[in-house]
Amino acid sequence: MNELPQQLANGLILGAMYGLIAIGYTMVYGIVQLINFAHGEIFMVGGFGALTVWLVLPEGFGLGAAVPLMIIGGVLVSVAVGTAAERFAYRPLRSAPRLAPLITAIGLSIVLQQAVWMWYPDAKKDHPFPQFHGGPVEILGANIQRGDLFVLIAAPLCMLALGFFVTKTRSGRGMQATAQDPDTAKLMGINTDRIIVMAFAIGAAFAAIAAVAYGLKNGQVGFRMGFLMGLKAFTAAVLGGIGNIYGAMLGGIVLGVAESLATGYIGDIPGMDLFGGGAWKDVWAFALLILVLLFRPQGLLGERVADRA
Repeated sequence: MNELPQQLANGLILGAMYGLIAIGYTMVYGIVQLINFAHGEIFMVGGFGALTVWLVLPEGFGLGAAVPLMIIGGVLVSVAVGTAAERFAYRPLRSAPRLAPLITAIGLSIVLQQAVWMWYPDAKKDHPFPQFHGGPVEILGANIQRGDLFVLIAAPLCMLALGFFVTKTRSGRGMQATAQDPDTAKLMGINTDRIIVMAFAIGAAFAAIAAVAYGLKNGQVGFRMGFLMGLKAFTAAVLGGIGNIYGAMLGGIVLGVAESLATGYIGDIPGMDLFGGGAWKDVWAFALLILVLLFRPQGLLGERVADRA
């Protein structure tokens, strides 16, 4: 029990990253009913964009001042890739059978991963990411590394900003209308193409912020990092209720905390010593997803079909 605050803090940090990436999945699915499996690689290129900004800054530039510039660089790269994917890969297939854009998304994921592997200098190995100096900060009995504080601050700020945008702005209301009925929204004068591009851009920006958090936490970025993080984020989106923005963040936090607690405590249960440790955390994450969907197939915050009728 003495380790519980630390395990909960670790899970919250990991879950906040999952949630930021999951928002991109859920926004795109909520509007165009597309599972964008290339979103993990959009997260990955955002990490390399942020790293590139750090590498071109003059020597001696402080990391505290560099992080905002790195976020801007990562966001610009991720948004450019995400919006280009929507325009040239997904938009031509918008009226095609649903399997076609799904396969396209998987193919685009592979293309982006291989493009970074081939063309980014020395991308065949993981690149070191800058780290904050100094020891951990103690908060409520948990030791939190200085780099991890970034995601604990960024995640709620991003969620508050997105909630304000969706509910209080004209473009946000247009996004809600397009998600509910795109044909009627178009008849009401809403530019649905612009709304869809906006959804891709916001999701890509959140993924880039998560990529900066990933680099600050793990001290490195690599061309493979998008696959597993993207898969976990998709799991979080489904867990919270695919298409629900707040559900995506909730699903990410639940998934992260579950992984952390399973890693720390499953092995201590009599007869379960073989199933503890970090090697099994992915297994327990998907076991949790299956368990939740058995009893609530629409996810934690998803609507029942009867609720929309």
